[in-house]
Amino acid sequence: MAPPAWALMEWELIRTQERACAEFFEHYFDERGYLECIPRWGGNDGPDDAIENLVGWPLLYILGGRDELRAMCELGWEGHLRQYTEAKTTAVPFARDGMYYREFPVMFDWVHNGEGLTTFNLHGLMDPEARNFDKRVRRYAGFYNGEDPQAPNYDPEHRIIRSLLNGSRGPMLRKATALDWAGDPLDEVEERFNALHGERNYVEMLAHFEDYTDVVGDHPSNMVATTLGLNAYALTGESHYRDWVVEYVDAWRQRALDNGGIIPTNIGLDGSIGGECDGKWYGGCYGWAFTVTVPQTGGRSHRNSHYLGVAGFGNALLLTGDQSYPDVWRQMIEAINANVKIIDGQEMYPHMHGDDGWYDYSAQPYSQGALEVYYWSMQRDDLKRLNEESGWIGFLEGNDPGYPTAALQRDFGRVREQVEKMRNDPTTPDTRLSDNPNPINPATPGALVELMTGGMLPRHGCPLHCRLRYFDPRAQRPGMPEGVGALVEKLEDESTTVTLVNTDQVNAREVVVQGGAYAEHGFGSVRVGEDSEEVDLEGSAFAVRLAPGAGAKLEIATRRYSAVPTFAFPWDRS
Repeated sequence: MAPPAWALMEWELIRTQERACAEFFEHYFDERGYLECIPRWGGNDGPDDAIENLVGWPLLYILGGRDELRAMCELGWEGHLRQYTEAKTTAVPFARDGMYYREFPVMFDWVHNGEGLTTFNLHGLMDPEARNFDKRVRRYAGFYNGEDPQAPNYDPEHRIIRSLLNGSRGPMLRKATALDWAGDPLDEVEERFNALHGERNYVEMLAHFEDYTDVVGDHPSNMVATTLGLNAYALTGESHYRDWVVEYVDAWRQRALDNGGIIPTNIGLDGSIGGECDGKWYGGCYGWAFTVTVPQTGGRSHRNSHYLGVAGFGNALLLTGDQSYPDVWRQMIEAINANVKIIDGQEMYPHMHGDDGWYDYSAQPYSQGALEVYYWSMQRDDLKRLNEESGWIGFLEGNDPGYPTAALQRDFGRVREQVEKMRNDPTTPDTRLSDNPNPINPATPGALVELMTGGMLPRHGCPLHCRLRYFDPRAQRPGMPEGVGALVEKLEDESTTVTLVNTDQVNAREVVVQGGAYAEHGFGSVRVGEDSEEVDLEGSAFAVRLAPGAGAKLEIATRRYSAVPTFAFPWDRS
């Protein structure tokens, strides 16, 4: 068959991003893997932003990108750990001996910890046998499951992570200061640097964080830390890592139930809802009532990060297959939107809650986590909260057939724009903050993840949730063999439809198809084309041989979340 446009475009987009990433790495990183910038601690331009410059790169590799991508990811991570272990604060008290300790942030929140781990949390999908990966995965999980006495973040009696600010040196059990968040004093902010958050001087940087004080006690964003437990379990199979994730997420599930279906944003050190905020379930830094003043404009900004907690329920689902975990978030969406009001003749929905009740009403219903709930449940009622007519979901529903080509074309344009910005970037290492290159990172894997794997783009340290993943058995590595395109066309509760095409008109290709990023989905049978008979399958992977120029649509009976998640490649599993 003649190769379809989408298949050719997928591979050209992967190769284009490879070239752009190589130029980006050469431009911003040195031979040690250090980011060439002024290394600082802080919530605006801290260590997490430095490694965020490689977000998306592991995904390109596991889709089929060349080994050089993996090498840059690994060098960048090793350099990052060394650079920020060596970097020390002078004024921020807990980072004076290093911003990283034991190769991990000393003490920060999971808005930032999650961002900084977005790349590492996918390294096990690239190479679970990489040097030091086993040690790091175990160590990082141990910081949060109560096994490491140097990092007493977790209280097993009350099933809480004891502070919003936590890390390898344990939890912060006092009021935080603006200095803790903003980092050491910085001169010539407006004159020398491009501060992406808009502050013109250090006084405004401090003012940005002046209300970020109530950090003692647990917060739902801490559930992002459960990805560390998932990593450790997927690598080792040791049940204590899984058991901790389930124990901790179950505690949050109960808190939501006890709070009328809405997840609270402060849990006291005694385990009580709102215990560190005068009993206010909506209290605390990054809580439901966390509306602050933007210093440079005087405007008000709503900064409620409870939504990051959805990651924990997804991790618990991956580890158990228990569909009651998405139920928690679905019920919260419904409970919040039940507070709809008619304002000026229009239905308006709340998004924040304070002392006077719900506020920040808009015409858009509350929908944080709605895509995740539908993706995990595959219930048609959950689909109603999403746009069924256009975009990726519209395509899967048969309503936007042009989406694959349009999305890939869009990403080609974005790569071109990013490279142009990089080449015109006027910053130098001594005028560059760690987050300055973030907006021009050329890795743009979103459409490729959707179309090739039927998956959602991981953010904020979350794992990869996808329906299919591919391996090259000849090269013995993850990713599609050169020139094989994949288009996941339909996702249902018990079936997956994908078209595979070998764009090489001369050479045959063999590809191993796996259920899920972590082999968490099992297969029952596959039908190749509409007129063929079903072939029974067992396990979470099967091989497909594609003759030169061949392609076919596969309808795969799928048992979602029926298998134990693992990093092991198909040929390494018994």
